[in-house]
Amino acid sequence: MSAEPPNVVRTWIVPLIIGSSMMMYTLNATVVYNALPTMAEALDEDLLHMNLVVTMFMLAATVFMPISAWVADRFGARLVFTVAVAMFAISSAACGLAQDLTQLIVARVAQGIAGAMMLPVGRLVLLRSTPKNELVSAMSVLTLPAMLGPVLGPLIGGAMVTFADWRWIFYMNLPIALAGVFLIRAYVPDVEPEEDAGAVDWLGVALTTVGLAGLIFAVENLGRELVSPVMVAAMFAVAVVCLGGYWAHARGRANAIIDLSLFRVQTFSAAVIGGGFLRVGLATTPFLLAMLLQVCFGMDAFTAGIIGFIAGAAGLMMKTVAPPILRRYGFRVVLIVNGLLVGVSFITCALLGPTTPQWVIMAVVGIGGFFRSLQFTSLNALVFADLEQHQMSRGSATSSMAQQLVQAIGIGLSATLLQVLMQLRGETKLTTPVLAWSFLIVGVVMMVSFWWFVRLPPTAGEEMHSGPRRPDKA
Repeated sequence: MSAEPPNVVRTWIVPLIIGSSMMMYTLNATVVYNALPTMAEALDEDLLHMNLVVTMFMLAATVFMPISAWVADRFGARLVFTVAVAMFAISSAACGLAQDLTQLIVARVAQGIAGAMMLPVGRLVLLRSTPKNELVSAMSVLTLPAMLGPVLGPLIGGAMVTFADWRWIFYMNLPIALAGVFLIRAYVPDVEPEEDAGAVDWLGVALTTVGLAGLIFAVENLGRELVSPVMVAAMFAVAVVCLGGYWAHARGRANAIIDLSLFRVQTFSAAVIGGGFLRVGLATTPFLLAMLLQVCFGMDAFTAGIIGFIAGAAGLMMKTVAPPILRRYGFRVVLIVNGLLVGVSFITCALLGPTTPQWVIMAVVGIGGFFRSLQFTSLNALVFADLEQHQMSRGSATSSMAQQLVQAIGIGLSATLLQVLMQLRGETKLTTPVLAWSFLIVGVVMMVSFWWFVRLPPTAGEEMHSGPRRPDKA
């Protein structure tokens, strides 16, 4: 194995390269929101059907992430990471060439599959090449370029739609991916495959794939006319049977594709399950804001993009001060206090109206982005606080899969929520009160996360600031 890289490479250059690939992913997860109204018109589709462009991307990423850890262990994390970046670029070109909604969804599914390998495997490379006492700093650097996706996504999407063509929001990935492949080969360490990767748990893959797909499709079609209520109930039943079957199948299996024993680790469970309720808000924010600003307030895509840019920029500012805040106050205090601020800032969006001054809207959205950034930086680090080295691979894949699952469900629920609220109010189109109630309901759901955060010990995650753990004997 090659010699250990210099500290500057390990803690800055490598995280920046990996984070740049994640920027492509987060950019494509957010850039489409402000373009959805224009894309719907260009493809002659109903606006509320366009959320499929987002949910199908996340669905594909979710169902393929469980196998990413095994693929990385079997073939080598750097090789898989490099191939995934190239595949992401090819599928991005296919999205730009799509001529109808079906073609676009197929290309987005391919993008999601590539992202399923790119996201957790890139993070796995960092985890295996960085000492635990340097991990918070490295993860903070990692998220800097990744945060450019939410920062630039709304602005770029709005600008492309207003001044050019929506297809360029996908074509722009090509030069980023090409540069990424060369930089990965030059600087990213060649993490060796695990000798005991073993055979893939194909039954577990099948059960989780069908179960998660059924769950997301069912949530996506709740209260909507696209699929009959009987079919929705059937998809829920399939999801329950398959996911319950996986739980029974995976117990005690060393090669289970998703290691359920990780959820016995309190910090992991709090970050993944408790954090999942907050991620519902993260997923729905750009979608609901795009609908509120463009459809209800009548803003053009570029103006709405500027407001979204402010939220991302505020979040990027917070990234630079997150490590010292966590060192000073600890994970538990930050998650509880800052989580409350995140929830309140989200619910405040329900008070915005067409006559609200733009500077007030920008302030509300910017403050929310600032506090969300600290919360998710804390959660992303806490996931690995008490995992042993041999658990990092599955911990990365499981947490990434859970994040994508929650975000896909969040997008589906937000579209369903809008549809149901419109029906209850007798509306035929989106209105400001419908969006206001949506922000309020989702904000209440986000507050459920406190059940996990308040139960954390005061010393949770302390080791990530105090130095490396003794060598893993496993």
